[in-house]
Amino acid sequence: MAKWIDGEGPQNDIIISSRIRLARNFQEFPFPMALTAEKSKEVIKKASDSILKGNTILKNDLKFIEMGEISNSDKQVLVEKHLISPALIEKPDKSAVMINSDQSVSIMINEEDHIRIQCLFPGFQLNEAWDLANKIDDVIEENVKYAFDEKIGYLTSCPTNVGTGIRASVMIHLPALTMTGYMNRILQAVNQIGFTVRGLYGEGSESEGNIFQISNQVTLGRTEKEIIQTLIEVTKQITNKENDARATLFSNNKIKLEDKICRAYGVLTNARIMSSKDALKSISDVRLGIDLGIIEDIDLKTINTLMVDIQPGILQKIQGKNLNTNERDIERASIIRERLKKG
Repeated sequence: MAKWIDGEGPQNDIIISSRIRLARNFQEFPFPMALTAEKSKEVIKKASDSILKGNTILKNDLKFIEMGEISNSDKQVLVEKHLISPALIEKPDKSAVMINSDQSVSIMINEEDHIRIQCLFPGFQLNEAWDLANKIDDVIEENVKYAFDEKIGYLTSCPTNVGTGIRASVMIHLPALTMTGYMNRILQAVNQIGFTVRGLYGEGSESEGNIFQISNQVTLGRTEKEIIQTLIEVTKQITNKENDARATLFSNNKIKLEDKICRAYGVLTNARIMSSKDALKSISDVRLGIDLGIIEDIDLKTINTLMVDIQPGILQKIQGKNLNTNERDIERASIIRERLKKG
């Protein structure tokens, strides 16, 4: 089980996870979009050797996976666990990933950049994720020469990553702000200060289950610590507003809120067919109910695990077979009923 799903982190009632991603490129190679198959293999070897042959604790904990050597279903599982991006599997013959045992670290090779170091922690732990990502970055840089400019910083395939090459983000559950109609104001305010709000699976995805990803857009002209500190402050403000909205809903519309949450729980524990979108919507309400003490005997770990395990790829992996849409909806409902009855 991935650490960010299974672990308990600070303020995990609202903040599900914290992530730091660093984009880096090797000086002597073209960017991945211009790499030949032969050069791609050279990049993969150079990247893996810089860690796996280094004198580090990580080398004994990282599993090396070439995208062309695993099934499409296994690729989808890695995407749904937020361990790789959808872009990495678009060119499986040229890409790879290294993942540690608790899945808090994944190092993508030949995605948009030669290396993308990701550290993913449960709850509100941006500084902790940054410390680990920075250490891994230092280990790699001891053995390779990055594409770097003294004035600009790290050079990347996309101009939006030039400079620090950092993307700091939090995955956050905001049902009350959505219910009260304040999310649009939050979106506008965040965009004005150089941050962006995306859905569950990042750029281009929907905010299903009232889950949002908040991350920096600016990587140039500010240090990594400045970017992280600003995101911490923004996240605290949003968390405070979410808590205020929850308190207002509970105080002014307690019976209506309890009815909404209990209906969602009833659907999840009795439905025989459930799409992922409908499931996440009801799970969001139940998660809110747990946080407010309306629903007892179910913990956040169970809910977090469910949010991931009901995704199409992971669901099929659990069942050990390919399923069509209708079969997935039936199995999804069955797993939800079973897990919630166990509490």
